Amino acid sequence: MGNVRVMSESGWRRLLSQISERLVVPVIGPQLMVSDDSERNLQHDLAQRLRVLHDLDTAEPLPRYRELNAVVSEIRQKNPHTKLQDVYGDVCDLIQEILSNPGLVIPEPVRQIAEIADFDLLVTLTPDDLLARALRRRIAVREIVHSPYLPTSMKDADLPADWRERQAEVHLLYLFGKASQAPQFAIHDEDVLEYAHNVIARGSHSRERFFGELRDRNLLLLGSNFPDWLGRFFLRATNKQRLLADNNKRDWLVDEPQGDGGLTLFLRSFSHDTEVLTNQSPRAFVAELHRRWTAAHAVREEQRALARASESEAAAQQALFFISYSRTRDKVAAEALVSYLRNDLRLSAQEVWYDRNAIEPGDRFARSIQAGIASCEYFIPLISRESDALTETYFRREWKAAIDREQAIMGKTFIVPQIVDADFVPNGYRNVPPEWINGLHFGHCPGGVPTTDTAAHLKKLVRAFRETGQ
Repeated sequence: MGNVRVMSESGWRRLLSQISERLVVPVIGPQLMVSDDSERNLQHDLAQRLRVLHDLDTAEPLPRYRELNAVVSEIRQKNPHTKLQDVYGDVCDLIQEILSNPGLVIPEPVRQIAEIADFDLLVTLTPDDLLARALRRRIAVREIVHSPYLPTSMKDADLPADWRERQAEVHLLYLFGKASQAPQFAIHDEDVLEYAHNVIARGSHSRERFFGELRDRNLLLLGSNFPDWLGRFFLRATNKQRLLADNNKRDWLVDEPQGDGGLTLFLRSFSHDTEVLTNQSPRAFVAELHRRWTAAHAVREEQRALARASESEAAAQQALFFISYSRTRDKVAAEALVSYLRNDLRLSAQEVWYDRNAIEPGDRFARSIQAGIASCEYFIPLISRESDALTETYFRREWKAAIDREQAIMGKTFIVPQIVDADFVPNGYRNVPPEWINGLHFGHCPGGVPTTDTAAHLKKLVRAFRETGQ
């Protein structure tokens, strides 16, 4: 596919499809660290504060998105004997000062990227933790720092071998280090050169497992602001073959035009698998990506909900036990009882109807719950003091449906209530139906684990059902 200056509709479809399959890694650069008016950026603010700290002229213009490198060069020109290690400490202090401001607002593009839940690996090119902060609003974050100068204690901090199984966290790589008092992050071009050399030479503390994933996946470079040489190097280092070859991966470069356009011309001539998008700012591109992904994600979630409801309706027709419980109070006890029924009584997943959702069901799924109650053999409501205190919650609708069905059943056990509190006081609950307390056999499952007598009773129910040949 040839390179284009703006994303076509077919291009958007391909990108969103790749993202939904978790094949894309976003690489977040300084051009996304912008304020709402797009005029100020974090690096400019940092560089000007560093100028003040070192008594430099703050009126001199600075190259956009390369402000920090320019000011470090100014410091060295003014005083060649300045210890660079002290400058790293100054930069770290200033970053913390900026980020500790109570009025700090995470840049909108960073927040929008963090909300795209299909990104499980991410890369940041700046030493601040703004992206990590935005991600933590949604999910746990494992931060992985690349630097040739990390202490020995961090040498093995790479992408975990089982990272794909850790669905409750995302993994964020600081490609050029993370701000600290030690010189373990890049603040000028010579630093960047060393970090790049460390990648290609697989040198000290190179994060090979993470870099291997970058070579296997498609990259979405957003506002990277790479100099010509670094852009060429980065794309080559994250491809298994030369850029001119036909690759199975695709990369996207969304950048503000820079200098003479040498990088753009190079990629359009020699890297046909890299789409260079320059007619839309990275900020505007991310806003459009966020809008399109949010709409597509809502459709996928609706489809999943419908599929789940259909599966539940089918499973309800085979259920032996229907487990009714407070999803906010008794989930742990419900899971323990389900585990007992499946493992100890050898019941199949289809024979135990159990809704794992922690939220009340929507209309379609609510209908499948009602169908499950209407067709199950035994209805097992879990009772606890915490759930008894709830007066308006969904499980009471399930209880009502079970009571309605029981009235049409003659001469057969249907409702089998189980107390999951540690003590066993069936008449100690205010909101349990009186007809249950006076007329039903209560079981005792402290924390969801049946006592000896209750276990024997449940086994008897299963045996009676099996013996009928149903």
